[in-house]
Amino acid sequence: MRIGVVVKFLGFLLLVISAWMLAPLIYTAINGGDDILSFVETLTVSGSVSLLFILVSRRVKMSEMGMREAMASVTLSWVAASAVSGLPYWFHGSAPMYADAFFEAMSGYTTTGSTILTDIDSAPGGLILWRGLTHWLGGMGIIVLTLTLMPLIGVGGFQMYRAEVPGMVHEKLTPRVQGTAVILWLIYMALTVVLTALLMIGGMDFLDAVTHSMGTISTGGFSSKSASLAFYDSAYFDWVITFFMFLSGANFVLHFHAIKRRSLRCFFEDPEFSFYSVLIISIGLAVSSGLYLSGTYSTLSDSLRFGFFQVVSLVTTTGFISADYDLWPYFIKSMLFICLFMGGCAGSTSGSIKQVRLLVMSSHIARHISRILSPRSIAPLRIGARSLDSGVVSSCFAFLGLYAVVLAAGAFVISLFEPDLFTAISGAATTLGNVGPGFGVIGPTMNFAGQATGAKWTYSFLMLCGRLEFFTVLILFTRAFWRGGAAL
Repeated sequence: MRIGVVVKFLGFLLLVISAWMLAPLIYTAINGGDDILSFVETLTVSGSVSLLFILVSRRVKMSEMGMREAMASVTLSWVAASAVSGLPYWFHGSAPMYADAFFEAMSGYTTTGSTILTDIDSAPGGLILWRGLTHWLGGMGIIVLTLTLMPLIGVGGFQMYRAEVPGMVHEKLTPRVQGTAVILWLIYMALTVVLTALLMIGGMDFLDAVTHSMGTISTGGFSSKSASLAFYDSAYFDWVITFFMFLSGANFVLHFHAIKRRSLRCFFEDPEFSFYSVLIISIGLAVSSGLYLSGTYSTLSDSLRFGFFQVVSLVTTTGFISADYDLWPYFIKSMLFICLFMGGCAGSTSGSIKQVRLLVMSSHIARHISRILSPRSIAPLRIGARSLDSGVVSSCFAFLGLYAVVLAAGAFVISLFEPDLFTAISGAATTLGNVGPGFGVIGPTMNFAGQATGAKWTYSFLMLCGRLEFFTVLILFTRAFWRGGAAL
C-alpha cells in the first residue's frame, strides 16, 4: 500500500472541493447573508489541508497507483470530502454539533437526502446552494469529477472508475476513462440545465430551481424548502420532477447512446430499463389505485399524481416529498417501504440494490423453478440477448446477503441509541439505500435532528456503505488489504 499516492490524491480532491465552494461564497457575497464567514473559514481550512497533503507527497508519482490505492482513495475521498464540506454548517451554527455537520455533508455527497436542518426555509442562500452542490457533485461521483477536471495528475483512471461508480456495469464510452467521465458530466449538466429552465418557467426562482434540479438529477432529494415539493402544491412541478427522476434513475450510458444515435430505441432494447419501467408503472398504478379507492384523494388525477411521484421518488432513491405519505393507509405504506430496497438502474445516480440485480435474481429464480418442473432441461440464464455465467449470479446473491447483514447490523447498532425499533429499521434502510426520508419520527415531515449522536455516526457510515456498495468500504477493514506494509 503506497500511502503517499492516496494522500496526494486526497490533496488534489480537496483542492477541487475548495474550488467548488467558491460558488456559494460568491453567491452569498452578492446577495448578502450571515454565512459568508463560515465559507471563508472553511476555505481556509480545506485549502490549508489540501496544500499540506500535496506538499507532503510531492515526490510521489500518481502513476504508481494500483487497485489497492484506488480503492483506499475512493473510500477516503468520500470521508475527507464530507469532513471538510460539513464545516460551513458547523461554523454557521446550523449544525449544533460536528456530528450533525458531517451527517449533512455525507448525506449530500452520497445523494441520500436525509437532513438534520429543522428550518430550511430560513437558512441562508449560500448554505442552500452548497447543500445542492454536494448532491450534484456526489451524484455523478466526486472521483469521476476529479478525473474529468484533472486528467494531468495521471490517476489510475479505470481502476478508480470501477471502484467508485455504483452498479454492475462499468462501460467505457471512449478509450480513455477521462473521455468517458467528460461525456457523462456533459449529459449530467445538460439534464440539470433543462430541468432548471422548466422549473423557472413554472414559477420557481433561480435558487429554488437550481437546488431542486441538482437534487433531482443526482437522485438526492435535498430541497430548499422544509416541506420539500409539498410546499408548492403544484401538479406541474410534481409531474416534471417525476419525469426527470425517472430519467435520472436510468443508466446514463443509455442517454449517451440515445443522443449519439438520435433514437430512443436503445431504451426499449435494454432489458434492465424495460424491467425498471414495468416495475415503476406497476407499483405506481397499485399505489395510485389504493389512494383513490381508499378515499385518500377524491380525484383520480390527484391519486395518480401523488402516487407516481412518491413511488418514483423512493424507487430511484431521490427522496423528494409531495405529500405526507405517513398518513396514507398502511397497505400503501408497506408498498412504499418495499420501494426503499429497489433502486434505479446500474450506471445511474441512484442507490439501493439496483434493478439489474433484481432482474438477474428474478430470472435465476424463474429458471430454477423451471428446472424443478423439467429436471432434464438445460437453459442458460439470459438477460436479453446476453448469457450470464454463474459468477454474475453469485455476485448478485452475495451482494444481497451482505446488504441484509449490514442492514441488520446497522439497525441493531442504532437501536442501542434509539429505543424505537421501527425507527432503527426504517433509518437503517433509508440511509443504507441512500433514499433519505423514512417513516415515523424520521418520516416525510420530520428529520434526523432528534436522533442520538451515536446513531448519526452510524447513519453516516451506512450512507457511505450504500453509496460505494459495501465491498470498496468493507475491504479496508481486512488485514489482507493492508498486508505488506506502507510507506510514503
